[in-house]
Amino acid sequence: MTDFGFDAELYLWEARLQTWVFADLPEDVADVIEDVQVGPRRGFGAVKVEVTLGDTTWRTSIFPSKDRGTYILPVKRAVLDAEGAAPPDKASLRLRLV
Repeated sequence: MTDFGFDAELYLWEARLQTWVFADLPEDVADVIEDVQVGPRRGFGAVKVEVTLGDTTWRTSIFPSKDRGTYILPVKRAVLDAEGAAPPDKASLRLRLV
């Protein structure tokens, strides 16, 4: 299985002078993704994905987070604006490994 649907809360993460918006993957989804990964890992353990929120689909990478115990998904500002979403909204996401 490389296609997942789930709801996740959007949250802010501030780094330096930038603010990023992320969503945590549910642990069961993260476990499946971890199990299907083969071969050498990309930088920071990144996994390429295609994500859909509402009518907007984009490609990005998810990253493992030891602090949060799962993969974290960055959500682009353009996507948030197009879909009228903002933290702490709960977002219905569709994620596919690429």
